[in-house]
Amino acid sequence: MAGKEVLALIRQDLEARVGQKIKLRANRGRKKIIEKVGILEKTYPNIFVIRLEEQRSPERRISFSYADVLTDTVELMVEGEEGDIRIGAKARS
Repeated sequence: MAGKEVLALIRQDLEARVGQKIKLRANRGRKKIIEKVGILEKTYPNIFVIRLEEQRSPERRISFSYADVLTDTVELMVEGEEGDIRIGAKARS
């Protein structure tokens, strides 16, 4: 598949899950890996936004591009009936 088609598939997959709880694992470089839980809030043409579930007074939001999911910089998991389901193009193949 061409790169744009794969990114479109990832975007469609995320658009179908807006409002659902997401487990996030992101590689922020230099051995900094964050693991958080949040709600997929909104998708845009080039990015998506996750509202983190933390006990802070101002809500934190974090955004990533669809290319981050494609390159495994960000791993997204959704709780499903048969366990966690990984979102992304590599999980489909």
